[in-house]
Amino acid sequence: MKITGIHSEKQNKNQEHVIINTADGNIECIFHSAGGTRGVIWLCGALGGFDGPSFGIFKILSERMVTDGFNSLRLHYRRPGDFEECVQDVLTGVDFLKQKRINKVALVGHSFGGAVAIQAGTMGQEVKTVVGLASQTSGAQRVAELAPRPLLLIHGERDRNLSADCSRYIYQWAEEPKELHILKNNGHFLREAHNELLTQIRKWLKDKLGTET
Repeated sequence: MKITGIHSEKQNKNQEHVIINTADGNIECIFHSAGGTRGVIWLCGALGGFDGPSFGIFKILSERMVTDGFNSLRLHYRRPGDFEECVQDVLTGVDFLKQKRINKVALVGHSFGGAVAIQAGTMGQEVKTVVGLASQTSGAQRVAELAPRPLLLIHGERDRNLSADCSRYIYQWAEEPKELHILKNNGHFLREAHNELLTQIRKWLKDKLGTET
């Protein structure tokens, strides 16, 4: 989708409420600015939203990673639950970051958003890594096309919404490099491993997106 306009309202020093205008509707986002070329797009489940699972881990990491030099875009879908439309929203988000000279992008998605991240990752040249949290299999069948870009999958062993087998299947379909972490005693929203998850995702993004050049 072509971006036809951008409206933003500053919320604090490093955070803006952004509306990306397209001919097919508006995408609402929260943008955390750090400067530089590295950026992360955070994607919630089928209902959309901004904060993510595990007590709002997307919001927490977006704020904290500004100090690491990472820009973040927390994106709410135009049509939550419509898979193909949500993928287009993410690609439009990548274009938004490109306009800001951010060309090393990670996609991090939870549940439905994990599959959206995987599909969008196969279609965006600027996407350098994908992280799927408690991902669904539907929509993730093209995951092998991500290679050689690294994939991290994290799932709770006690997930009753989407079995941990979903991430196991995606891992089997994917090519190297890839990692799979099944977290014991964790449900779908990964609340039980909140602190571990904060550390793990932050480290992965810093490792895979590298330093500024």
